[in-house]
Amino acid sequence: MRILSCLVQDHNLLLVLLAAAICVVGAWTSIRLFNRIRSRLDGQKAAWLFLGAVAAGATIWCTHFVAMLAYQPGVAVTYAPVLTGVSLLVAMIGCGLAMGLGALNHRLAPAVGGAIFGGAVATMHYTGMSAFAVDALVVWSAPYVIASLIAALGLGALSFHLAAREDTVKSHLIGAGVMVLAIVALHFTGMGAMEIFPFAPRDTATTADDASAIMALGVAGVAFLVLGISVASHMIDAQMSAQSQSRLHDLMEGSVDGMVVTREGQVVAANTAFLTLSGFDLNVLIDQPVERFIECAGAMPEGALIQCQLASFAEGAIPVEVAVRHETGVGGQAVIFAVRDLRARLAQERRISHLARNDSLTGLPNRTSFLERLERVVATVKPGESLALLAIDLNRFKEVNDLYGHAAGDQLLIHVADQMRGALEDGEFVARQGGDEFVVIVPGVDRDGAFRAAERLRAAIIVPTEIERAEVGCGAAIGIALYPQDATEISNLINDADLAMYRAKGSLTQSICFYEEAMDEAVRNRRRLTQGLREALDQDQFELYYQVQGSLETGKVTGYEVLLRWRQADGSFIPPDQFIPLAEETGLILPIGEWVLRNACREAATWSEPHKIAVNLSPIQLAHVDLPRLVHQILIETGLKPSRLELEITETAMISDLDRTTHILRQLKLLGVSVAMDDFGTGYSSLSTLRAFPFDKIKLDRSFMSELDGSPQSKAIIRAVLALGESLEIPVLAEGVETMDQLSFLREQGCGEVQGYLLGRPKPEAEQVAAPEAILSAEADFDAHRKVA
Repeated sequence: MRILSCLVQDHNLLLVLLAAAICVVGAWTSIRLFNRIRSRLDGQKAAWLFLGAVAAGATIWCTHFVAMLAYQPGVAVTYAPVLTGVSLLVAMIGCGLAMGLGALNHRLAPAVGGAIFGGAVATMHYTGMSAFAVDALVVWSAPYVIASLIAALGLGALSFHLAAREDTVKSHLIGAGVMVLAIVALHFTGMGAMEIFPFAPRDTATTADDASAIMALGVAGVAFLVLGISVASHMIDAQMSAQSQSRLHDLMEGSVDGMVVTREGQVVAANTAFLTLSGFDLNVLIDQPVERFIECAGAMPEGALIQCQLASFAEGAIPVEVAVRHETGVGGQAVIFAVRDLRARLAQERRISHLARNDSLTGLPNRTSFLERLERVVATVKPGESLALLAIDLNRFKEVNDLYGHAAGDQLLIHVADQMRGALEDGEFVARQGGDEFVVIVPGVDRDGAFRAAERLRAAIIVPTEIERAEVGCGAAIGIALYPQDATEISNLINDADLAMYRAKGSLTQSICFYEEAMDEAVRNRRRLTQGLREALDQDQFELYYQVQGSLETGKVTGYEVLLRWRQADGSFIPPDQFIPLAEETGLILPIGEWVLRNACREAATWSEPHKIAVNLSPIQLAHVDLPRLVHQILIETGLKPSRLELEITETAMISDLDRTTHILRQLKLLGVSVAMDDFGTGYSSLSTLRAFPFDKIKLDRSFMSELDGSPQSKAIIRAVLALGESLEIPVLAEGVETMDQLSFLREQGCGEVQGYLLGRPKPEAEQVAAPEAILSAEADFDAHRKVA
């Protein structure tokens, strides 16, 4: 009742309402500034703390002194300027301390800061009352003073606690209302604690106009300061908030990944990419726990990149990759989740994994899968059991490619793969090795079971299919190797099956062959010979021998044929017919042929007589596009005249690709090199070959000489070839001349040149070969002696 009577009887209610308005506006501003201080980074807190201290301190001070202006005790009132200023400073310092402590990251910090705020209100009030000067006796009531302090401390702590509980408008309004109540309760309870006994009779007309004018100006100035700070803080806050929201919005919408922003675990924003990915509307996401949509969101540390699942509206769980980032902005600390859809990447990874383990054309497992499967199956073979490995190569597949094209060949491979896949029984495994080669693992079978499996698969393979309106099919050559009978090592088992397959492929009667030990010996010999060829080339083990060629007309040397010899460490030689075909198959014939050509030209360039040298070219060399360039380079390096070099080719080399070969030969002739046809008469199309290219010489094959005595047909063929050469104006050289009778026959038939053991065996040095003049003169003596006889 004392407080109410003081308020109603001793105060100007209009000024009281003005004080209340200042208090409400100031409290709202102070609470908002307090929450901004709590949500800002350390670098920004100082500025906002200064604004908060000024605004809250000014709010308390203005409310107090406007209310004091409203107080009419009936006596003249004055205020001590120093203490009045000190009261304002106390209010600001106390509020700054309260807001600074209340913004600390501790659950009790807001309440402690609020209590300090209440203490600051009380300290300012009673400091300001000390500046109150009146010509009367002032008596204070201790209970009311204590009650005012309790109200200020309790309500101040409650206001900060409520304002800090949630960063929402509702929470701010409640906190500001309790702050207003704390200020009002302190002031009017404190005013009720004061009783004035004038020294002079009470005069209701007595006023303190001077004091009121000074106070009015001061309070108005401070009030405007409070309003200015309020407006400025709101404008700054609104601008920063708008900029932050705009930046966050642009960042989120500019990302192809889904992005979700949360505060205190609740979704506050999400971009279009996330809404599209999840299928949820934004209003469904807002204010919901983020763990409801991103399963790993609650346990993700900052900077982590975690794969988990995203709850989708229509598609259930979606595999995603999530990255998290913490950011403190105008609205407080936010957690940003970047969500990337992994479905396409996982599908691509599955496809890559499938392609890495499966053939892209047929879909069958590839060699990698086959080796892994074979290792697992071999590891499970028990003692007394066995498994069969089948190596399969398609027959006539190349014909399909050549006749119908590679697309048709691919269709045939797909058909064969489907047929084999359908013919498999439980536990069997088929894979494509590459090209037209396949392998099949048949576990738990003996020799008979393996043969039956091979027959079953072969029957499936040979089933034809329709391609381009034609029935197309192929055969199969199948090699079988048994584990552990044939090999105990996987690599050896595969090699054995391949050897058996090659045997089946080369057989005219068997399409299914088992591995035999004799195959290994042949393969080992072949490998040793191949390795020896490489070493011979690297270690200069090859030698050049020369066989003389002579003219029947003049009896003089016309040239030498260059022959390649391979000397072994024991002095023996490996016959050319053994290593030349192997060199052609392995491609070593190219470096070997280059070595022969270069060394033969280099040595011939040093001879005292400018005889020709004849060098044989392999079909592999002739098919090489760089052959003319190589020959030209060697001629320049060695200094040999092109007219002294004769290159010999066979008909087989010509007919494999006539147009290409003819083009290369013409380039060689443009260099000034002569070209001879070797082994004439043994090919398939001698006459058409002669018509296709103007050869400089025809070399009659030695086989006709060896059959000359017992075969009238050979004599007829020799006569025909010599007549053909004469009509085409192409010189003919007969190889393999070993007897005087052969030499006499060739002279009678008009042959121009001869070569053979009769004239001289091949020697390392050309000058060591027997001179044909001696042989020819001996042949003349032989003819005279024969005529006398």
